[in-house]
Amino acid sequence: MSSKVLVINSGSSSIKYQLLDGVSGESLATGLLERIGQPVGAIKHEGPQGKTVLEQPVVDHEAGIATILELFAAHGPQLDPKDLAAVGHRVVQGGARFSGPAVIDDEVESAIEELSTLAPLHNPPNLDGIRAARRAFPDLPHVAVFDTSFHATLAPESYTYAIDRDVAREHGIRRYGFHGTSHAYVTQRTAELLGKDPADVNVIIAHLGNGASITAVRGGRSVETSMGLTPLEGLVMGTRSGDIDPAVIFHLQRVAGMSTDEIDALLNRRSGMLGLAGASDMRDIHDAIAAGDQDARLALDVYCHRLKHYVGAYYAHLGRVDAVVFTAGAGENDDVVRELSLTGLERLGIQVDPVRNEGRKKTDTVISPDGAEVTVLVVPTNEELEIAREALATIAREA
Repeated sequence: MSSKVLVINSGSSSIKYQLLDGVSGESLATGLLERIGQPVGAIKHEGPQGKTVLEQPVVDHEAGIATILELFAAHGPQLDPKDLAAVGHRVVQGGARFSGPAVIDDEVESAIEELSTLAPLHNPPNLDGIRAARRAFPDLPHVAVFDTSFHATLAPESYTYAIDRDVAREHGIRRYGFHGTSHAYVTQRTAELLGKDPADVNVIIAHLGNGASITAVRGGRSVETSMGLTPLEGLVMGTRSGDIDPAVIFHLQRVAGMSTDEIDALLNRRSGMLGLAGASDMRDIHDAIAAGDQDARLALDVYCHRLKHYVGAYYAHLGRVDAVVFTAGAGENDDVVRELSLTGLERLGIQVDPVRNEGRKKTDTVISPDGAEVTVLVVPTNEELEIAREALATIAREA
């Protein structure tokens, strides 16, 4: 049987895709369609013939999938459905219903749609991509891999919010956690780098992209994670506030006269680093600090303070920590963030070697000194490969 999987990550105005060998891990082609539904779309495809860049309208996700097929046909590799094992789809919210990947049928599609109330910005475009791809590849198995499923191992005391239990049950209010495919991949890879079975390893993983989350993993299982009912809770992010007193919302309604939608936009799109410093990209933050911008300096301090807070809390939950791992955008590329977020934790056995930590890390790198009690690592994430692997495992179980 083929081990090739086409992985599709469909956003509201974009489709990110990659063709992988789920066994060897080899990436055979990768691409990104952006500005779907706008007058001119931006398209990038990279395969055996090199990189292709186009600008043309992509009216919707159906047209986006058709464009992807055209790119494979014109620029390779040839995408023969007979050579594919499956199509893997990232889905953000699986709720309490999906504790693992699922082969997509009409019933699963309906369930993903129903769960859109918990992820209104994410599940609907995920579903648009699924439906378009199922029509394009009607004879292939399609597998949904949920961001939330890695965190299905959270204990009730971890995922339960202290609100009226009947209200919570009726409306599905609990902690779900996100970035599960990234945390799953990094968990497995960290165990390999330490030369141990995942079941024997306790790790704290900081996924620091524009959306950021941190997870405590005991023996390969998520036991604590910072994102909650939605991806808004937890760490300071590019445009999201992270943890905030819920009464701030009521205060803004009563005193500032802001509507629910206005507050939603404030906390999700105009807060975090953007709200504090006027920029969501860490490179811009560092440039501003170098120019003497005190707001940018404070923003960085708040960001790292919150991160350190979670590292310490998760250390307490785990009791023993074998590794602290940084991944994703700032985690892989920002040595200042890595250093500041762990400075002062030496009594916990957590140290960063300044020479090893220096610069961007494109490969797995140990940044703690020799003999450190806790290994500190940078592990570049590979969510697409994790989706491909989980898709293959799922169809094998279903066979």
